[in-house]
Amino acid sequence: MELDHVVINTLRDMDAASTLFADLGFHLTPRGHHSLGSINHLMVTPLAYLELVGVPATGRQRQEVLDSPRGLNGLVFRTSDAPETYRHLDDAGLAPLEPMAFSRPVEIDGQSHEARFSTVRLPPTAFPGGRVYFCRHLTPELVWRDDWMSHPNGFEELTDIVIESRDPQATAAQFAAITGAAVRKLGDERRIDGQSFALRLRPGPVERFAELTLRFSQVDEIARRADQTPGANWRPLGPSEAELEVPSLDLTLICRAG
Repeated sequence: MELDHVVINTLRDMDAASTLFADLGFHLTPRGHHSLGSINHLMVTPLAYLELVGVPATGRQRQEVLDSPRGLNGLVFRTSDAPETYRHLDDAGLAPLEPMAFSRPVEIDGQSHEARFSTVRLPPTAFPGGRVYFCRHLTPELVWRDDWMSHPNGFEELTDIVIESRDPQATAAQFAAITGAAVRKLGDERRIDGQSFALRLRPGPVERFAELTLRFSQVDEIARRADQTPGANWRPLGPSEAELEVPSLDLTLICRAG
């Protein structure tokens, strides 16, 4: 199981969301405009990235984004072969949607390039807590660039996501089926470990992606910035860990040094 990225849905509030994350010290890539009718900014680390997604004020607007809830909403695994991933999921009876190709323009050093992707999505009924799909990057050099992976707040890695479910065992089994990874039982929680990223499934009243843990070189800088950023609530959990809440996005991030 290899994480590609995690999605935060901003719906029609991308301007406010991108300003807030920049104020918190994340280095956001320039705004991208997908051919499917969505816009985005990335916060890239060497292994994976955090993505803000929304829809433009005018023009084509992707209905899948508008139909999805605000906040943590997309969990995306990496694939090197979208058609093969589709066949694997289909053979497992998971009813994947056909592979979809799309692109977005990227400007680097004054030159225009086209970032291209191929995705295989699971139907919304498979994981009611959020969108789950696989992504193949056909032009990874247009995403993983050194200057985009340097964050003033020390952001370095996405480490785990908490998924709440009425039936954590059943939901964990679904994730195990699509990733091929094993499920561990830890009390009421179920855990699936992948390459540098873990899924933690715990009981909850509704199906949702509840919180995401991010690793930083240190948390002093993001703590300082959070205290000065309207709309960001910082609550220390220990000397090197804190909870960062963004109510406008219904978002909880656990920020941890190490």
